[in-house]
Amino acid sequence: MKKEMLINVLQPEESRIAIVEDGVLEELYVERTSAENLVGNIYKGRVVNIEPSIQAVFVDFGVGRNGFLHVSDVEYQYYKHLVPDDEAQMRNNPKFNERSARNKPQIQDIFQRGSEVLVQVIKEGIGTKGPTLSTYISIPGRYLVLMPGLQRVGVSRKIEDDDVRRKLRRALRDIQPPEGLGFIVRTAGVDRTPEDLQRDLSFLVRLWGNLVARIKKTQSPVDIYKETDMITRTIRDIYTSDIETIWIDEPEALERARDFMQAVLPKAVERIRLYDGKEPIFHKYNIEKEIEKIHSRRVPLEGGGSLVIDQTEALVAIDVNSGSFRMDDNAEVNAYKVNLNAAEEIARQIRLRDLGGVIVNDFIDMRDERHRRGVERRLRECVERDRARTKVLRISPFGLIEMTRQRIRPSLRRSVYEDCPCCRGVGQVKTAESMAIEVMRTLMTNASHPDVRRVILEVEQRVADYLINRKRRAITKLEEEYNVTVTIQMGLHVSPEHLSVKCLNEIGGEVAILPTGDSYSRR
Repeated sequence: MKKEMLINVLQPEESRIAIVEDGVLEELYVERTSAENLVGNIYKGRVVNIEPSIQAVFVDFGVGRNGFLHVSDVEYQYYKHLVPDDEAQMRNNPKFNERSARNKPQIQDIFQRGSEVLVQVIKEGIGTKGPTLSTYISIPGRYLVLMPGLQRVGVSRKIEDDDVRRKLRRALRDIQPPEGLGFIVRTAGVDRTPEDLQRDLSFLVRLWGNLVARIKKTQSPVDIYKETDMITRTIRDIYTSDIETIWIDEPEALERARDFMQAVLPKAVERIRLYDGKEPIFHKYNIEKEIEKIHSRRVPLEGGGSLVIDQTEALVAIDVNSGSFRMDDNAEVNAYKVNLNAAEEIARQIRLRDLGGVIVNDFIDMRDERHRRGVERRLRECVERDRARTKVLRISPFGLIEMTRQRIRPSLRRSVYEDCPCCRGVGQVKTAESMAIEVMRTLMTNASHPDVRRVILEVEQRVADYLINRKRRAITKLEEEYNVTVTIQMGLHVSPEHLSVKCLNEIGGEVAILPTGDSYSRR
Protein backbone atom coordinates (compact mmCIF):
# COMPACT_ATOMS: atom_id res chain seq x y z
CA MET A 1 0.00 0.00 0.00
CA LYS A 2 1.44 3.36 -1.10
CA LYS A 3 0.53 6.16 1.29
CA GLU A 4 1.36 9.83 0.67
CA MET A 5 0.56 13.20 2.24
CA LEU A 6 -0.16 16.07 -0.18
CA ILE A 7 0.01 19.65 1.11
CA ASN A 8 -1.44 22.41 -1.10
CA VAL A 9 -0.75 25.95 0.18
CA LEU A 10 -0.22 27.92 -3.05
CA GLN A 11 -3.38 29.92 -2.37
CA PRO A 12 -2.64 32.16 0.67
CA GLU A 13 -6.31 32.15 1.72
CA GLU A 14 -6.56 28.37 2.09
CA SER A 15 -4.45 25.40 3.19
CA ARG A 16 -5.41 21.87 2.13
CA ILE A 17 -3.86 18.59 3.23
CA ALA A 18 -4.81 15.21 1.74
CA ILE A 19 -3.84 11.68 2.77
CA VAL A 20 -3.85 9.39 -0.28
CA GLU A 21 -3.65 5.58 -0.13
CA ASP A 22 -3.07 3.81 -3.45
CA GLY A 23 -4.53 6.79 -5.29
CA VAL A 24 -7.68 6.97 -3.10
CA LEU A 25 -8.36 10.02 -0.96
CA GLU A 26 -8.76 8.84 2.64
CA GLU A 27 -8.43 12.02 4.70
CA LEU A 28 -8.82 15.72 3.88
CA TYR A 29 -8.15 18.79 6.02
CA VAL A 30 -9.07 22.29 4.88
CA GLU A 31 -8.40 25.51 6.76
CA ARG A 32 -9.15 29.09 5.70
CA THR A 33 -7.05 31.99 6.93
CA SER A 34 -10.26 34.06 7.22
CA ALA A 35 -11.73 31.55 9.70
CA GLU A 36 -9.63 31.55 12.86
CA ASN A 37 -9.19 28.08 14.33
CA LEU A 38 -9.55 28.14 18.12
CA VAL A 39 -9.54 24.42 18.97
CA GLY A 40 -6.55 23.56 21.14
CA ASN A 41 -5.85 27.17 22.14
CA ILE A 42 -5.54 27.97 25.86
CA TYR A 43 -6.92 31.18 27.38
CA LYS A 44 -7.11 32.85 30.75
CA GLY A 45 -10.78 33.82 30.93
CA ARG A 46 -13.30 35.36 33.27
CA VAL A 47 -16.73 33.98 34.23
CA VAL A 48 -19.40 36.42 33.06
CA ASN A 49 -22.59 34.41 33.60
CA ILE A 50 -23.64 31.39 35.68
CA GLU A 51 -26.55 29.16 34.62
CA PRO A 52 -27.42 26.75 37.49
CA SER A 53 -30.31 25.25 35.49
CA ILE A 54 -27.89 23.71 32.96
CA GLN A 55 -24.92 23.51 35.36
CA ALA A 56 -22.71 25.64 33.16
CA VAL A 57 -20.97 29.01 33.08
CA PHE A 58 -20.20 31.32 30.19
CA VAL A 59 -16.63 32.56 30.00
CA ASP A 60 -15.25 35.67 28.31
CA PHE A 61 -11.87 34.60 26.97
CA GLY A 62 -11.19 37.52 24.65
CA VAL A 63 -12.32 36.40 21.20
CA GLY A 64 -15.62 38.31 20.99
CA ARG A 65 -17.87 35.36 21.80
CA ASN A 66 -18.34 33.83 25.23
CA GLY A 67 -17.42 30.16 25.63
CA PHE A 68 -19.56 27.44 27.23
CA LEU A 69 -18.06 25.56 30.21
CA HIS A 70 -20.08 22.67 31.71
CA VAL A 71 -19.49 21.37 35.22
CA SER A 72 -18.34 18.01 33.77
CA ASP A 73 -15.36 19.85 32.23
CA VAL A 74 -14.28 21.52 35.49
CA GLU A 75 -11.00 20.16 36.85
CA TYR A 76 -10.54 19.09 40.49
CA GLN A 77 -8.23 21.98 41.41
CA TYR A 78 -11.15 24.39 41.11
CA TYR A 79 -13.30 22.66 43.74
CA LYS A 80 -10.91 20.64 45.91
CA HIS A 81 -11.76 22.89 48.89
CA LEU A 82 -15.38 21.66 48.59
CA VAL A 83 -14.54 17.92 48.58
CA PRO A 84 -14.83 15.85 51.85
CA ASP A 85 -11.59 14.37 53.21
CA ASP A 86 -12.62 10.76 52.49
CA GLU A 87 -13.21 11.53 48.81
CA ALA A 88 -9.94 13.47 48.62
CA GLN A 89 -8.14 10.34 49.85
CA MET A 90 -9.93 8.21 47.25
CA ARG A 91 -8.65 10.50 44.50
CA ASN A 92 -5.10 9.44 45.29
CA ASN A 93 -5.89 6.04 43.74
CA PRO A 94 -4.28 5.94 40.24
CA LYS A 95 -7.40 4.22 38.85
CA PHE A 96 -9.71 7.02 40.01
CA ASN A 97 -11.46 8.65 37.02
CA GLU A 98 -12.29 12.23 37.89
CA ARG A 99 -14.40 12.85 34.79
CA SER A 100 -16.76 10.02 35.77
CA ALA A 101 -17.09 11.22 39.38
CA ARG A 102 -20.76 11.80 40.09
CA ASN A 103 -20.47 13.88 43.24
CA LYS A 104 -19.05 17.05 41.76
CA PRO A 105 -20.18 20.24 43.53
CA GLN A 106 -22.76 22.50 41.91
CA ILE A 107 -21.38 24.92 39.32
CA GLN A 108 -22.68 27.89 41.34
CA ASP A 109 -20.62 26.72 44.32
CA ILE A 110 -17.45 26.42 42.27
CA PHE A 111 -17.50 29.76 40.43
CA GLN A 112 -18.72 33.29 40.96
CA ARG A 113 -19.09 36.05 38.42
CA GLY A 114 -15.67 37.49 37.80
CA SER A 115 -13.83 34.28 38.72
CA GLU A 116 -10.71 33.72 36.64
CA VAL A 117 -10.37 30.35 34.96
CA LEU A 118 -7.80 28.72 32.66
CA VAL A 119 -9.65 27.12 29.75
CA GLN A 120 -8.91 25.30 26.51
CA VAL A 121 -11.18 25.33 23.45
CA ILE A 122 -12.27 21.75 22.71
CA LYS A 123 -14.98 22.43 20.13
CA GLU A 124 -15.54 25.28 17.69
CA GLY A 125 -18.72 27.34 17.92
CA ILE A 126 -21.33 26.24 15.39
CA GLY A 127 -24.03 28.66 14.22
CA THR A 128 -25.13 30.81 17.15
CA LYS A 129 -23.43 28.55 19.71
CA GLY A 130 -20.17 29.74 21.22
CA PRO A 131 -17.04 27.56 21.53
CA THR A 132 -17.06 24.72 24.08
CA LEU A 133 -14.41 25.01 26.78
CA SER A 134 -12.71 22.70 29.25
CA THR A 135 -10.41 23.25 32.23
CA TYR A 136 -8.73 19.88 31.53
CA ILE A 137 -5.69 21.32 29.78
CA SER A 138 -3.77 19.14 27.31
CA ILE A 139 -0.77 20.16 25.22
CA PRO A 140 0.28 17.61 22.57
CA GLY A 141 3.85 16.85 21.64
CA ARG A 142 5.01 14.37 19.03
CA TYR A 143 4.94 11.30 21.31
CA LEU A 144 3.43 12.58 24.57
CA VAL A 145 0.54 14.74 25.70
CA LEU A 146 1.09 16.98 28.72
CA MET A 147 -1.97 17.12 31.04
CA PRO A 148 -1.14 19.28 34.10
CA GLY A 149 -4.27 18.27 36.00
CA LEU A 150 -3.81 14.51 35.51
CA GLN A 151 -0.85 14.18 37.93
CA ARG A 152 0.00 10.65 36.71
CA VAL A 153 1.21 8.82 33.61
CA GLY A 154 -1.04 6.97 31.20
CA VAL A 155 -1.28 5.48 27.71
CA SER A 156 -3.60 6.35 24.83
CA ARG A 157 -6.80 4.31 24.70
CA LYS A 158 -6.14 3.58 21.04
CA ILE A 159 -3.22 1.34 22.10
CA GLU A 160 -5.14 -1.82 23.04
CA ASP A 161 -2.35 -4.39 23.55
CA ASP A 162 -1.90 -4.81 27.32
CA ASP A 163 1.78 -5.77 27.04
CA VAL A 164 2.53 -2.68 24.96
CA ARG A 165 0.60 -0.49 27.40
CA ARG A 166 2.58 -1.83 30.39
CA LYS A 167 5.87 -1.38 28.53
CA LEU A 168 5.08 2.24 27.61
CA ARG A 169 3.90 3.10 31.11
CA ARG A 170 7.10 1.64 32.56
CA ALA A 171 9.27 3.51 30.03
CA LEU A 172 7.57 6.79 30.88
CA ARG A 173 8.10 6.27 34.61
CA ASP A 174 11.77 5.45 33.99
CA ILE A 175 12.43 8.91 32.52
CA GLN A 176 10.99 10.38 35.75
CA PRO A 177 8.40 13.00 34.74
CA PRO A 178 8.16 16.00 37.12
CA GLU A 179 5.87 15.77 40.14
CA GLY A 180 2.45 17.36 39.73
CA LEU A 181 2.31 16.97 35.94
CA GLY A 182 0.54 14.22 34.02
CA PHE A 183 1.58 12.67 30.72
CA ILE A 184 -0.15 10.40 28.20
CA VAL A 185 1.81 8.36 25.63
CA ARG A 186 0.37 8.85 22.14
CA THR A 187 0.09 6.10 19.53
CA ALA A 188 3.11 7.66 17.78
CA GLY A 189 5.14 6.82 20.91
CA VAL A 190 4.92 3.06 20.32
CA ASP A 191 8.38 1.59 19.61
CA ARG A 192 10.11 4.91 20.31
CA THR A 193 13.35 4.94 22.27
CA PRO A 194 13.57 6.36 25.83
CA GLU A 195 15.67 9.18 24.37
CA ASP A 196 12.83 10.17 22.01
CA LEU A 197 10.34 10.20 24.87
CA GLN A 198 12.76 12.14 27.09
CA ARG A 199 13.29 14.79 24.40
CA ASP A 200 9.55 15.23 23.92
CA LEU A 201 8.95 15.38 27.69
CA SER A 202 11.66 18.03 28.17
CA PHE A 203 10.17 20.17 25.42
CA LEU A 204 6.67 19.99 26.95
CA VAL A 205 7.95 20.74 30.46
CA ARG A 206 9.82 23.84 29.21
CA LEU A 207 6.73 24.98 27.30
CA TRP A 208 4.50 24.55 30.35
CA GLY A 209 6.94 26.52 32.48
CA ASN A 210 6.74 29.43 30.04
CA LEU A 211 2.94 29.24 30.03
CA VAL A 212 2.77 29.26 33.85
CA ALA A 213 4.89 32.41 33.91
CA ARG A 214 2.58 34.07 31.38
CA ILE A 215 -0.52 33.02 33.35
CA LYS A 216 0.83 34.66 36.52
CA LYS A 217 1.77 38.00 35.00
CA THR A 218 -1.19 38.66 32.66
CA GLN A 219 -4.78 39.67 33.38
CA SER A 220 -7.83 37.97 31.88
CA PRO A 221 -9.11 37.71 29.26
CA VAL A 222 -5.93 36.86 27.36
CA ASP A 223 -4.58 34.08 25.14
CA ILE A 224 -1.94 31.91 26.81
CA TYR A 225 -1.11 29.32 24.14
CA LYS A 226 -2.05 29.03 20.48
CA GLU A 227 -1.84 25.91 18.37
CA THR A 228 0.75 25.81 15.61
CA ASP A 229 -0.06 26.31 11.92
CA MET A 230 -2.01 23.62 10.08
CA ILE A 231 1.01 22.03 8.38
CA THR A 232 3.02 21.57 11.58
CA ARG A 233 -0.08 20.43 13.48
CA THR A 234 -1.02 17.84 10.86
CA ILE A 235 2.49 16.40 10.59
CA ARG A 236 2.70 16.22 14.39
CA ASP A 237 -0.66 14.48 14.82
CA ILE A 238 -1.05 12.40 11.67
CA TYR A 239 2.36 11.53 10.27
CA THR A 240 3.31 7.87 10.72
CA SER A 241 6.14 5.76 9.33
CA ASP A 242 3.86 4.21 6.68
CA ILE A 243 3.54 7.62 4.93
CA GLU A 244 6.25 7.29 2.28
CA THR A 245 6.38 10.90 1.07
CA ILE A 246 5.10 14.33 2.11
CA TRP A 247 4.71 16.54 -0.98
CA ILE A 248 4.48 20.32 -0.42
CA ASP A 249 3.91 22.76 -3.30
CA GLU A 250 5.31 25.93 -1.68
CA PRO A 251 9.01 26.46 -0.71
CA GLU A 252 8.48 28.46 2.50
CA ALA A 253 5.97 25.90 3.83
CA LEU A 254 8.47 23.17 2.89
CA GLU A 255 11.16 24.78 5.05
CA ARG A 256 8.81 25.15 8.03
CA ALA A 257 7.80 21.51 7.76
CA ARG A 258 11.43 20.36 7.49
CA ASP A 259 12.47 22.45 10.50
CA PHE A 260 9.71 20.88 12.58
CA MET A 261 10.51 17.36 11.40
CA GLN A 262 14.20 17.94 12.10
CA ALA A 263 13.32 18.75 15.71
CA VAL A 264 10.97 15.81 16.35
CA LEU A 265 12.00 13.06 13.90
CA PRO A 266 15.28 13.82 12.09
CA LYS A 267 15.33 10.49 10.24
CA ALA A 268 12.14 11.39 8.34
CA VAL A 269 13.24 14.82 7.05
CA GLU A 270 14.15 13.38 3.63
CA ARG A 271 10.54 12.24 3.16
CA ILE A 272 9.43 15.88 2.89
CA ARG A 273 9.82 16.96 -0.73
CA LEU A 274 8.94 19.96 -2.88
CA TYR A 275 6.34 19.43 -5.60
CA ASP A 276 7.39 21.64 -8.52
CA GLY A 277 5.27 20.19 -11.31
CA LYS A 278 3.47 22.53 -13.70
CA GLU A 279 0.14 20.82 -13.05
CA PRO A 280 -1.43 21.70 -9.64
CA ILE A 281 -0.66 18.98 -7.11
CA PHE A 282 -4.31 18.11 -6.37
CA HIS A 283 -5.07 17.82 -10.10
CA LYS A 284 -2.02 15.60 -10.59
CA TYR A 285 -3.41 13.10 -8.04
CA ASN A 286 -7.08 13.53 -9.14
CA ILE A 287 -7.95 14.94 -5.71
CA GLU A 288 -10.08 17.78 -7.12
CA LYS A 289 -12.55 15.26 -8.57
CA GLU A 290 -12.74 13.52 -5.20
CA ILE A 291 -13.40 16.85 -3.47
CA GLU A 292 -16.27 17.54 -5.88
CA LYS A 293 -17.82 14.22 -4.80
CA ILE A 294 -17.43 15.23 -1.15
CA HIS A 295 -19.68 18.22 -1.74
CA SER A 296 -22.23 16.18 -3.68
CA ARG A 297 -25.41 14.94 -2.03
CA ARG A 298 -25.25 11.62 -3.91
CA VAL A 299 -22.16 9.40 -3.70
CA PRO A 300 -21.83 6.46 -6.12
CA LEU A 301 -20.74 3.07 -4.77
CA GLU A 302 -18.33 0.74 -6.51
CA GLY A 303 -20.18 -1.77 -8.70
CA GLY A 304 -23.50 0.12 -8.48
CA GLY A 305 -25.66 1.58 -5.78
CA SER A 306 -25.23 4.95 -4.07
CA LEU A 307 -25.36 6.88 -0.82
CA VAL A 308 -27.57 9.93 -0.31
CA ILE A 309 -26.24 12.17 2.47
CA ASP A 310 -28.41 14.90 4.01
CA GLN A 311 -27.25 17.21 6.79
CA THR A 312 -29.80 18.75 9.12
CA GLU A 313 -29.48 20.90 12.23
CA ALA A 314 -30.00 17.93 14.55
CA LEU A 315 -28.44 14.98 12.71
CA VAL A 316 -27.01 13.55 9.51
CA ALA A 317 -29.13 11.07 7.54
CA ILE A 318 -27.40 8.64 5.15
CA ASP A 319 -29.56 6.48 2.87
CA VAL A 320 -28.20 3.42 1.03
CA ASN A 321 -29.67 2.73 -2.43
CA SER A 322 -29.00 -0.46 -4.39
CA GLY A 323 -29.42 1.21 -7.80
CA SER A 324 -28.16 -1.04 -10.62
CA PHE A 325 -26.13 -3.33 -8.34
CA ARG A 326 -26.84 -6.96 -9.36
CA MET A 327 -24.38 -9.75 -8.56
CA ASP A 328 -26.70 -12.57 -7.60
CA ASP A 329 -30.27 -13.70 -8.21
CA ASN A 330 -30.74 -13.75 -4.43
CA ALA A 331 -32.11 -10.39 -3.19
CA GLU A 332 -30.79 -11.02 0.33
CA VAL A 333 -27.23 -11.60 -0.90
CA ASN A 334 -27.42 -8.53 -3.15
CA ALA A 335 -28.57 -6.38 -0.24
CA TYR A 336 -25.76 -7.72 1.97
CA LYS A 337 -23.04 -6.98 -0.60
CA VAL A 338 -24.35 -3.46 -1.25
CA ASN A 339 -24.50 -2.78 2.49
CA LEU A 340 -20.90 -3.96 2.99
CA ASN A 341 -19.70 -1.57 0.27
CA ALA A 342 -21.85 1.17 1.76
CA ALA A 343 -20.42 0.65 5.26
CA GLU A 344 -16.88 1.22 3.95
CA GLU A 345 -17.88 4.30 1.99
CA ILE A 346 -19.93 5.74 4.88
CA ALA A 347 -16.89 5.56 7.19
CA ARG A 348 -14.78 7.27 4.52
CA GLN A 349 -17.33 9.99 3.76
CA ILE A 350 -17.94 11.01 7.37
CA ARG A 351 -14.17 11.28 7.78
CA LEU A 352 -13.69 13.35 4.61
CA ARG A 353 -16.69 15.60 5.25
CA ASP A 354 -15.86 15.88 8.98
CA LEU A 355 -19.47 15.09 9.89
CA GLY A 356 -20.28 15.07 13.60
CA GLY A 357 -23.08 14.57 16.08
CA VAL A 358 -25.78 11.95 15.54
CA ILE A 359 -25.56 10.04 12.23
CA VAL A 360 -28.40 7.70 11.15
CA ASN A 361 -27.53 5.18 8.43
CA ASP A 362 -30.47 3.60 6.60
CA PHE A 363 -29.19 0.35 5.08
CA ILE A 364 -31.10 -1.92 2.70
CA ASP A 365 -33.29 -4.36 4.66
CA MET A 366 -31.77 -7.78 5.36
CA ARG A 367 -33.54 -10.73 6.99
CA ASP A 368 -30.52 -12.93 7.76
CA GLU A 369 -29.15 -12.18 11.24
CA ARG A 370 -25.61 -13.12 10.14
CA HIS A 371 -25.75 -10.49 7.38
CA ARG A 372 -27.02 -7.85 9.80
CA ARG A 373 -24.21 -8.53 12.26
CA GLY A 374 -21.70 -8.60 9.38
CA VAL A 375 -22.64 -5.08 8.28
CA GLU A 376 -22.33 -3.85 11.88
CA ARG A 377 -18.84 -5.35 12.16
CA ARG A 378 -17.72 -3.87 8.84
CA LEU A 379 -18.85 -0.38 9.85
CA ARG A 380 -17.14 -0.62 13.25
CA GLU A 381 -13.91 -1.86 11.65
CA CYS A 382 -13.92 0.98 9.13
CA VAL A 383 -14.47 3.77 11.69
CA GLU A 384 -11.61 2.52 13.89
CA ARG A 385 -9.08 4.50 11.84
CA ASP A 386 -11.01 7.73 12.50
CA ARG A 387 -9.17 10.13 14.81
CA ALA A 388 -12.47 11.49 16.14
CA ARG A 389 -14.25 9.45 18.81
CA THR A 390 -17.11 7.38 17.41
CA LYS A 391 -19.73 5.05 18.86
CA VAL A 392 -21.74 2.65 16.69
CA LEU A 393 -24.97 1.05 17.94
CA ARG A 394 -26.45 -2.25 16.79
CA ILE A 395 -28.65 -2.39 13.71
CA SER A 396 -32.34 -1.83 14.46
CA PRO A 397 -35.28 -3.92 13.18
CA PHE A 398 -35.83 -1.21 10.55
CA GLY A 399 -32.30 -1.59 9.14
CA LEU A 400 -30.99 1.60 10.79
CA ILE A 401 -27.57 1.90 12.41
CA GLU A 402 -27.27 4.93 14.66
CA MET A 403 -23.84 6.28 15.51
CA THR A 404 -22.27 9.35 17.05
CA ARG A 405 -19.04 11.05 16.04
CA GLN A 406 -17.12 13.63 17.97
CA ARG A 407 -17.86 17.09 16.62
CA ILE A 408 -14.81 19.33 16.97
CA ARG A 409 -15.41 21.91 14.26
CA PRO A 410 -18.11 22.65 11.65
CA SER A 411 -18.31 20.09 8.85
CA LEU A 412 -16.42 20.70 5.62
CA ARG A 413 -19.66 21.60 3.86
CA ARG A 414 -20.57 24.26 6.42
CA SER A 415 -17.05 25.68 6.17
CA VAL A 416 -17.08 25.95 2.36
CA TYR A 417 -20.73 26.79 1.63
CA GLU A 418 -23.25 29.30 2.94
CA ASP A 419 -27.05 29.21 2.88
CA CYS A 420 -28.56 30.36 -0.40
CA PRO A 421 -30.07 33.85 0.08
CA CYS A 422 -32.94 32.90 -2.26
CA CYS A 423 -34.08 29.66 -0.63
CA ARG A 424 -32.68 30.46 2.86
CA GLY A 425 -30.92 27.11 2.94
CA VAL A 426 -33.97 24.86 2.39
CA GLY A 427 -33.07 24.06 -1.21
CA GLN A 428 -36.47 25.11 -2.63
CA VAL A 429 -38.27 28.33 -3.53
CA LYS A 430 -41.93 29.07 -4.19
CA THR A 431 -43.24 28.66 -7.70
CA ALA A 432 -44.28 31.69 -9.76
CA GLU A 433 -47.92 30.63 -9.30
CA SER A 434 -47.57 30.45 -5.50
CA MET A 435 -45.91 33.86 -5.37
CA ALA A 436 -48.59 35.36 -7.65
CA ILE A 437 -51.33 34.11 -5.32
CA GLU A 438 -49.48 35.63 -2.36
CA VAL A 439 -49.04 38.91 -4.25
CA MET A 440 -52.80 39.09 -4.94
CA ARG A 441 -53.61 38.61 -1.25
CA THR A 442 -51.14 41.34 -0.32
CA LEU A 443 -52.50 43.61 -3.04
CA MET A 444 -56.09 43.24 -1.73
CA THR A 445 -54.95 44.08 1.80
CA ASN A 446 -53.14 47.25 0.71
CA ALA A 447 -55.70 48.41 -1.87
CA SER A 448 -58.51 48.26 0.69
CA HIS A 449 -56.81 50.92 2.84
CA PRO A 450 -58.84 54.19 2.56
CA ASP A 451 -55.77 56.42 1.99
CA VAL A 452 -54.15 54.30 -0.74
CA ARG A 453 -54.59 55.42 -4.35
CA ARG A 454 -51.60 53.77 -6.00
CA VAL A 455 -49.79 50.46 -5.31
CA ILE A 456 -46.36 49.73 -6.84
CA LEU A 457 -45.27 46.08 -6.77
CA GLU A 458 -41.75 44.86 -7.51
CA VAL A 459 -41.43 41.12 -8.14
CA GLU A 460 -39.19 38.63 -9.93
CA GLN A 461 -39.58 38.37 -13.73
CA ARG A 462 -41.51 35.08 -13.86
CA VAL A 463 -43.91 36.27 -11.17
CA ALA A 464 -44.45 39.54 -13.07
CA ASP A 465 -45.20 37.60 -16.27
CA TYR A 466 -47.71 35.42 -14.41
CA LEU A 467 -49.49 38.45 -12.91
CA ILE A 468 -49.64 40.37 -16.21
CA ASN A 469 -50.76 37.43 -18.34
CA ARG A 470 -52.99 35.42 -15.97
CA LYS A 471 -54.10 37.86 -13.28
CA ARG A 472 -54.67 40.96 -15.40
CA ARG A 473 -58.48 40.65 -15.21
CA ALA A 474 -58.45 40.18 -11.40
CA ILE A 475 -56.12 43.16 -10.98
CA THR A 476 -58.33 45.37 -13.20
CA LYS A 477 -61.40 44.41 -11.18
CA LEU A 478 -59.58 45.24 -7.97
CA GLU A 479 -58.50 48.66 -9.37
CA GLU A 480 -62.13 49.50 -10.24
CA GLU A 481 -63.52 48.27 -6.91
CA TYR A 482 -61.08 50.20 -4.68
CA ASN A 483 -60.31 53.13 -7.02
CA VAL A 484 -56.56 52.45 -7.05
CA THR A 485 -53.88 52.12 -9.72
CA VAL A 486 -51.64 49.04 -9.64
CA THR A 487 -48.16 49.12 -11.21
CA ILE A 488 -46.11 45.92 -11.60
CA GLN A 489 -42.34 46.24 -11.95
CA MET A 490 -39.77 43.54 -12.71
CA GLY A 491 -36.88 43.42 -10.24
CA LEU A 492 -33.42 42.75 -11.64
CA HIS A 493 -31.22 40.13 -9.95
CA VAL A 494 -33.78 39.42 -7.22
CA SER A 495 -34.80 36.10 -5.68
CA PRO A 496 -37.91 34.22 -6.90
CA GLU A 497 -39.66 35.09 -3.63
CA HIS A 498 -38.88 38.81 -3.76
CA LEU A 499 -41.85 41.12 -3.19
CA SER A 500 -41.55 44.83 -2.52
CA VAL A 501 -44.73 46.91 -2.00
CA LYS A 502 -45.00 50.72 -2.06
CA CYS A 503 -48.33 52.44 -1.33
CA LEU A 504 -49.02 56.10 -2.26
CA ASN A 505 -51.91 58.49 -1.44
CA GLU A 506 -53.60 61.08 -3.68
CA ILE A 507 -50.73 63.60 -3.52
CA GLY A 508 -48.03 60.98 -3.98
CA GLY A 509 -47.07 60.63 -0.32
CA GLU A 510 -46.12 57.21 0.94
CA VAL A 511 -48.67 55.38 3.11
CA ALA A 512 -47.14 53.22 5.82
CA ILE A 513 -48.97 49.91 6.22
CA LEU A 514 -47.81 47.28 8.71
CA PRO A 515 -46.53 44.12 6.96
CA THR A 516 -48.49 40.90 7.32
CA GLY A 517 -45.65 38.49 6.58
CA ASP A 518 -41.88 38.18 6.35
CA SER A 519 -41.58 36.93 2.77
CA TYR A 520 -41.62 40.44 1.30
CA SER A 521 -40.57 43.97 2.20
CA ARG A 522 -42.21 47.39 1.93
CA ARG A 523 -40.39 50.59 1.17
